[in-house]
Amino acid sequence: MSSLKELYDYRQMIFSLVRKDLRGRYKGSVLGFLWTFINPLLQLLVYTIVFSYILPNNIDKYYLYLFVGLIPWIFFSASVTGGSSSIVAQKDLIKKIYFPREVIPISYVTSCFVNMLLCFIVIFAVIIISGTGINPVALLCLPVIMIVEYILALGMALLTSAITVYFRDLEHILGIFTMAWMYMTPIMYEKSIVPQNLLPLFNLNPMTHVIECYRAVLYGGEIPDLASLVSSCGLGIFFLVLGSFIFGKLQKHFAEEL
Repeated sequence: MSSLKELYDYRQMIFSLVRKDLRGRYKGSVLGFLWTFINPLLQLLVYTIVFSYILPNNIDKYYLYLFVGLIPWIFFSASVTGGSSSIVAQKDLIKKIYFPREVIPISYVTSCFVNMLLCFIVIFAVIIISGTGINPVALLCLPVIMIVEYILALGMALLTSAITVYFRDLEHILGIFTMAWMYMTPIMYEKSIVPQNLLPLFNLNPMTHVIECYRAVLYGGEIPDLASLVSSCGLGIFFLVLGSFIFGKLQKHFAEEL
C-alpha cells in the first residue's frame, strides 16, 4: 500500500512522461501524429492481402476480423518490447533524482495504451463502414477488456524492464519472442483450426483470451465469454504481481548497473 501511495504522489510525473513520449514519438517526421493511424493501417493492408489473396481463408469480412485483433496486439507487443528498454533509456534521469522507478515502465505502457485508444477511432469507423453494427450491451465490456490487457502489459513491462538492466540481450531476444508469440495467438486465423493437441498450450496464452474477448465485442457484437474474461484477468493479475515483485527486488542496484 505504501508503494501505491508513493506512485500516486508521483502521478504528475507519470502524466508528464506520458505526454513527453506521445509528443516525441514522431517528432521530426513529415506526417507526425498521423503515423499513429498509418502504421496499423499499413500492417492491416499487408496482412489482408497475404491472407485474403495469397493464403485465402473463409472468414467473413476478414479485414475487420484481423483489425480488431491486430490493434490490441500492437499495443501489447510495443509495451513488452519497448517497455523492456524503458529503464535503460532513462538511465540519466535515474542517476540524477529519486522517484519510484516503477514510474518509467508505467508511463511507457500508458503512452502505448493511449496510442491504442486513438487507433480504436479507426476500428469503430471500419465497423460502421462495414455495416456490422455495434451491440451497446456488449460494448460495455470493452473497458473491462482494455483494463485487463493493460494490467497484463504492465506486468510484462515491469518484469522485462528490470531484467534488461542486468541482461541487455533480453531486449533483442524479446523481438523474436513476441513475433513467435503473435503467431501463437489467433490474430490472423481462427482458433478453431488449431489442432486439438495444441489447444491446452494456446489456452495458457493470456493474449488468446484477450483477443477472443475483443473479437466477441467488436466483430461478433456479442458479450464475451465470462470464462475467457476471468482467465485473462487472473493471468493479468499474476503477471502484474510477479513483475512488481521482481522489479522491487532488482531496482535496488539499477543506478550501479546503469
